[in-house]
Amino acid sequence: MHSAVHDTIAAVWRIESARITAAVARRVRDLGVAEELAQDALVAALERWPADGVPHNPGAWLMTTALNRALDHLRHRQMADARHGDIAADAEALQTHVVPDFSDALDAAREHAALGDDLLRLMFTACHPVLPTEARVALTLKLLGGLTTGEIARAYLVPEATLAQRIVRAKRTLTEAKVPFEVPHGAQLAERLGSVLEVVYLIFNEGYTATSGADWMRPALCDEALRLSRMLAGLAPHEAEVLGLLALMEIQASRTAARTDREGHPILLAEQDRGRWDRLLIRRGLAALDRAQALGQPAGRYRLQAQIAACHARAHRASDTDWHRIAALYAELMRVAPSPVVELNRAVAVGMAEGPAAGLAIVETLLQDKALQRYHWLPAVQGDLLDKLGRRAAAREAFARAAGLAGNEREKTLLLQRAGEAA
Repeated sequence: MHSAVHDTIAAVWRIESARITAAVARRVRDLGVAEELAQDALVAALERWPADGVPHNPGAWLMTTALNRALDHLRHRQMADARHGDIAADAEALQTHVVPDFSDALDAAREHAALGDDLLRLMFTACHPVLPTEARVALTLKLLGGLTTGEIARAYLVPEATLAQRIVRAKRTLTEAKVPFEVPHGAQLAERLGSVLEVVYLIFNEGYTATSGADWMRPALCDEALRLSRMLAGLAPHEAEVLGLLALMEIQASRTAARTDREGHPILLAEQDRGRWDRLLIRRGLAALDRAQALGQPAGRYRLQAQIAACHARAHRASDTDWHRIAALYAELMRVAPSPVVELNRAVAVGMAEGPAAGLAIVETLLQDKALQRYHWLPAVQGDLLDKLGRRAAAREAFARAAGLAGNEREKTLLLQRAGEAA
């Protein structure tokens, strides 16, 4: 029984943690303290729910508990801090930020609207220029996406201990610098937008293909990233990269229903029933891409990826895909934002456009890249190209190696199946 309750708490926390942390941060104006108070609410749930039962609205219970902790913190700080300015600020927070009981529909609606603003403030606060870029991305991803340190480390292909230290240092730096909990304006907005976009994209990717766990996708994370991206597009409608990211995610999200079978097993792109793709999301994505291109700004990484996604979206059948165009776009992406993962994707496109031998030649240059040594898609792509060339034993070995590296159970099963088929 307790195990089921703990599973429920974990699931609710994954969905609600960002909103709770953001709401608390608005009160206490300290990101590190806000996360601690939010964690206190989680601990309270772990202590009380197994005995009392799961509340009717578990998210609201966690939120109210965390906000009550925030008010207690402000009261204690007001009594302990003798500095007049801080006392005035805390008094204002105590007067204006009353904890809602969520029983009144109007209060709940107002709080929901405020939470949207809080999430945006949280993103830009965590992406403040006082932090190095990698710290901004890691901290925001942890707070906004509710991801574990291990998941973020895998997304960035860095050791988990390194990532954990980065997050701790980032929170300490923000506290010491007294970074305001606000959305920037003017020149500051443009300066901090790039890292925010990267974080939103990583949140989406973790939802689109989960790095660990039993489920291949986490749709709630995709939905959250889409919502945040739409908010950003409203905030910066003349930034082509903002619109490019929105276009990319709308088009990618359109495939959600077709990406798994009834048992939740992955269905790869070439085998998907394209009749199940969401045409509304595709239209929204193509419209955002058109707006981005109409701005006449230099092509960036997100707009180029959106153009690649659009090539897939416009192909009614997998065989209609313009792989030569996709390979050319990946080559341009390598020029704009070079990375071994982009080069691996280019290898796939080249393999489709020019034949598996051409794609394998690119893959073989990546096998010695240290950044990809634990990246399971490298041997997976290698196995697929070897299989197409009829080199079955080598393909089986590559697929088995990929399965050993995969952290997601669904991907591991798929790769072991491919290894068995190659045998």
